[in-house]
Amino acid sequence: MVPKYIKENANEVVGHLEYNAERPHLIIPEYGRHLQKLIDQAKVIADREERNKAAKYIIQVMGSLNPHLRDVPDFQHKLWDQLFIMSDFMMDVDSPYPIPTREVINLKPERLPYPQKNPKYRFYGNNIKYMIEVADKWKEGEMKSALVKVIANHMKKSYLSWNKDTVTDVVIFEHLYELSEGTINLLGSEEELSTTTDLIRTNKKVSNKAGAPMQKNMKQGFKKQTGKKPFIKNNNNPK
Repeated sequence: MVPKYIKENANEVVGHLEYNAERPHLIIPEYGRHLQKLIDQAKVIADREERNKAAKYIIQVMGSLNPHLRDVPDFQHKLWDQLFIMSDFMMDVDSPYPIPTREVINLKPERLPYPQKNPKYRFYGNNIKYMIEVADKWKEGEMKSALVKVIANHMKKSYLSWNKDTVTDVVIFEHLYELSEGTINLLGSEEELSTTTDLIRTNKKVSNKAGAPMQKNMKQGFKKQTGKKPFIKNNNNPK
């Protein structure tokens, strides 16, 4: 009669355990260790035809782990590249795509230069500098004069948005002269920009439009949670 329970030696059981510190490093941990073992086994298959079959099977397993990406263009190309990367570029199989190399994978992109450092007038933004550069390239005429006026009005509106105070046209003309390095000079002209009241009213309209969806979502969330309509104070009520 076979006993129901066989007492085992604790030392023998512990000896068969594997610790992550003793296991090989996972190149792409998202696929797990079992898939890494499949790739390691496929690398050492002697027959090339059987090795190709094993590689295609592994690609199917990798694709089944990401079913939402099956219809994405070049998804199969990405899987084959990951297969070669996980094999440490030692998988000798026939790939339907160009086989990547270690040098190409480890190639770092060139460092992008920062567009602008420490602008003097931050409230105007970086785009105002590009607008001034475009205006400098235009020929003298009505079109350029109109563009310069648009730039000046935009500067005045930005100034009022961040400083919350009145500003004279002369100040805007001085800043425009400084930012354009003297190429645009409106200091001696009789040009008049939009009034401070009109620009502040425009800024308030833009801010109210941006805040309206947020207020609407808050009201809907309150009604959904409590089943009641939120209390809204009516400032037009004489009481």
